[in-house]
Amino acid sequence: MPSDSTPSVLSRRGLTIAGITAAGIAVIVVAMGLTSRKMADAKLSEWTEQQAIQTVAVAPPDTRGKRTTLDLPGRLEAYTQAQLYARVSGYLKEWKVDIGTPVKAGDLLAVIDAPDLDQQIMQAQASLASAKANLTLAQATLQRGQQLINSGAVSKQDLDQRAADAANKEGLVNSAQANLDRLRVLDKYKQITAPFDGLVTARTTDVGALINAGAAGAPLFVVSDTSKLRVYVNVPQNYVPNIRIGTRAKLSVPEYPGKTFPAVVEASAQAVDVASGTTRMLLIVDNAGGQLMTGGFTNVSFELPHPEIALNVPASALIFDQTGLRVATVDNGNRVVLKKVTIARDLGREVEIGSGLSADDRVIESPPDGIASGDQVRIADTARKAAAAGRPETADAK
Repeated sequence: MPSDSTPSVLSRRGLTIAGITAAGIAVIVVAMGLTSRKMADAKLSEWTEQQAIQTVAVAPPDTRGKRTTLDLPGRLEAYTQAQLYARVSGYLKEWKVDIGTPVKAGDLLAVIDAPDLDQQIMQAQASLASAKANLTLAQATLQRGQQLINSGAVSKQDLDQRAADAANKEGLVNSAQANLDRLRVLDKYKQITAPFDGLVTARTTDVGALINAGAAGAPLFVVSDTSKLRVYVNVPQNYVPNIRIGTRAKLSVPEYPGKTFPAVVEASAQAVDVASGTTRMLLIVDNAGGQLMTGGFTNVSFELPHPEIALNVPASALIFDQTGLRVATVDNGNRVVLKKVTIARDLGREVEIGSGLSADDRVIESPPDGIASGDQVRIADTARKAAAAGRPETADAK
């Protein structure tokens, strides 16, 4: 009997050892699973936190001064232009020049037939002759009275009346002479002449047309001095200090693509138009070759001066909100710092900062919406390097 019980005891002991071993293995598997899950949860939490931190691209301000140009529309006008009207009424007898004709000062442009003026001159001549005859008679009467005053044949009062009558007749002669002289001056205006050397740029009359004296209606002729031209440009107020008298510019016109003409600023209105916020400036351009046309459109390009050292940032870096104009920067702890700035010049894709930044600031090139001071961010270059190394970037990576 004892020999039969020994295998039974050994069997129970083996089962116990196997159970203990299995339980140990189960405990180890459960522990490993819990540990693995905890590590996965930690990694997931860390990844989630990393994803919540925004990645931004930063760059220091560009400290090089930018040479920029300012392009504005302008209008070409003759340096000297005369609109010629008639001083006498009548009919156009003939015209001598047409549009585009070069003329010299004093050249005859047209002749007016003025029969009414001719008759007025004849009447004035007759009135003058009559006044002179009356003056001769009055002077003779006065002379006889002066000779008879000593004999008592003429009273002192009668002599005074004769003297007054002679003086009155002399005044009438002077008046008639002045009227005749005025009409003779007008008679010269029957011929319309060029006031200066130039080009006939307009003719609005023809033979037989009724001519009315005065500046009503269109001028008969327009003579323009086109050897040099004026260019009027309206410059925005903030650019006026950079465009001084003597500033050089380049003009371009549609009829000559790719070609420019030099011009110089000659005058400034020194006043701002309240409607447009601009200052009117005058430029002079040489047109001895006659390539530019008066009244034409031109594009005026100014080369603006620039400082040797300037802080330029991308226009996308600017933040406009209720607190004003700001730029987002990143400090040494990779936290956002919003700085208030002012703009010195708008250069298009870039802006020149007047104040608020320093050359060693790290400026966020395109700040995301809702960014605020103190926000933790990641630098784009650092994130790329971390990804290339095969490891996640932590929030405190510097």
